[in-house]
Amino acid sequence: MRLILAPLLTISLLSCTQESDSYVLQGEAQGFADGTEIYVYTLADRQPKIIDTITVTGGAFSATYPNSQATSLNFLRVNEVPGSVIFFPENVDMKATIYKDSIQASRVSGGKQNNAYGEFADKMTAFNKRKQESMDRFREARMANDTAEIAEIQSKNLNIVAEETQYKKEFLKANNNTLFAAMLISEMVGRKELTPAEASAFIDNMDPKLATSGIVTDLKTSIENMKKAEVGSLAPDFSAPTPTGEMKSLKDALGKYTIIDFWASWCKPCRIENPNVVKVYNKYHDKGLNIISVSLDKAEQKDKWIQAIADDKMDWHHVSNLQFWQDPIAKQYNVRSIPATFLLDEEGVIIDKDLRGAALEAKIATLLGE
Repeated sequence: MRLILAPLLTISLLSCTQESDSYVLQGEAQGFADGTEIYVYTLADRQPKIIDTITVTGGAFSATYPNSQATSLNFLRVNEVPGSVIFFPENVDMKATIYKDSIQASRVSGGKQNNAYGEFADKMTAFNKRKQESMDRFREARMANDTAEIAEIQSKNLNIVAEETQYKKEFLKANNNTLFAAMLISEMVGRKELTPAEASAFIDNMDPKLATSGIVTDLKTSIENMKKAEVGSLAPDFSAPTPTGEMKSLKDALGKYTIIDFWASWCKPCRIENPNVVKVYNKYHDKGLNIISVSLDKAEQKDKWIQAIADDKMDWHHVSNLQFWQDPIAKQYNVRSIPATFLLDEEGVIIDKDLRGAALEAKIATLLGE
């Protein structure tokens, strides 16, 4: 017996002292039938790429992957359920739990990034629950026409939103050197929960290795573009084809005051807002108001773009590269949703942004008078 145990003990001790060159992803698949395939994706050149397919057996799955020094984001998907379960490979063994009836509650643990992300996701779930409860109370109060209750709920909801934003900022301070931090910064900047300056401060404090990853370099570019399109900045110049194919630049369109209007023929909120913009333009164009609209239509939608201009009586400058969300002008101005507007003075300096409806007319009235 000693002769058998001694070699095994020696092997066991060696295995404890030698570093593994791989890690294991082991998981539970609750509610999934045997044979269900789980697809493992990574981001390659900013695009999702399948790197493995794992089969569920007895409600469980397991796979082994080689260690890598690359900073990457992976995620799990199952065809029969919508959504993804993200995780960060950190060269440590990981445990996944996927729920068929709640992909949002599914998690991967193991490693600092995954554990931090899991805590964050749980906290966001709690915030969303509180906001949903507040929304339910708001609907009831509105149906009862209880103005005092409505005002109280709105005040409390603002406090919840402020608390959530503060939590996110504290999370970034504590977990700044993670890939998820970069993703969160991008989301918060887009939602105006962080200013471009605040976002840059977080990025500047990141580990140099993380700062050179594709996600972070893209984020840096986006933030720099955002700074260029902030109020007080000189609006970035651009040039693009008109509906008839000639090139038109921003400088060609400048008036005493100029609105850059990002829209698309397929965008319902844009089409709803267009009559108001037409009204303001017709009222103040002779006093110095110009508009140049930049469409985010696709190449195959050119005819619809031209028709929408005529249908909505948008009698001003129009340009489009017909590249949808990849439009270079939209990227210059960091436009992530439409309609989006930028108001410029005669020198081309941005003096206001995203004015709509009565607010747009009121602003132009103060500048050009009745």
